[in-house]
Amino acid sequence: MKDSIIRLSPPTLPRWILDQLPESVVRYIVEISGRQFHVMEVGSGIPVLALHGNPTWSFLYRRVMQRLLGRPVRLITPDLLGLGFSERIPASDHQLALHGQSIGSLIDALDLNGFILVGQDWGGPIGLSAVASRQHRLAGLVILNTVIGPPKASFRPTAFHRFSRLPVIAELAFRGFGFPQLGLHLVQGDRTSIRGNTARAYRFPLQGLPVAPLALARMVPNNHTHPSIAELQRCEDVIHEFTGPSAIVWGDNDPILGRVRTHV
Repeated sequence: MKDSIIRLSPPTLPRWILDQLPESVVRYIVEISGRQFHVMEVGSGIPVLALHGNPTWSFLYRRVMQRLLGRPVRLITPDLLGLGFSERIPASDHQLALHGQSIGSLIDALDLNGFILVGQDWGGPIGLSAVASRQHRLAGLVILNTVIGPPKASFRPTAFHRFSRLPVIAELAFRGFGFPQLGLHLVQGDRTSIRGNTARAYRFPLQGLPVAPLALARMVPNNHTHPSIAELQRCEDVIHEFTGPSAIVWGDNDPILGRVRTHV
């Protein structure tokens, strides 16, 4: 059953953010089953749903938007719940299956058929979770530095994800001191790529005491009984079942996920 959809006016962005976006970008708030998503899109044609990760927002795809202008492509870039300008949700709601359900509802509400899914970081498994029961809508798949299945038997969480599990200290760093968004430049292959107004734009939506960055970090499995494991297996099953065109676009210099490419 298709969810009812309500379109609302988006929040006003400061000029220094708008100046970094294509002039033709369309922004709106979509309310679906009581949850509000901030969406940016450009162009018309083949629908491409591009999902970002933690702790960014759809601003991540601004250069992709610019490059696709004039192509027969409709690029749709929603902010995940809890990030960007989408609705804030409790830490307990940051579960892979629930995020997948929310993006699935967005896909249904926007009536996306024959679309290409692009997923980066958490956007990868969240998108795959969303299409697990909607594979008939999926026409193509692009994987960008993400994890698309459960960890192997001998896995070890990254230092970043081990830090996120520390009691008190992690809460203080993530919620009180703006970690990791204040240090995004430190985890880029090219540290100069996030600076000045670009760095400000990534931080801007998460002013205050954000819940999502820590909750999403803890959504990454730290053992084989973690709640995300079953849904990650479902995501991997989608990869094996999908027979359409697919591509992997991977930055090996990614300090967090660069080394994961060998397992994709």
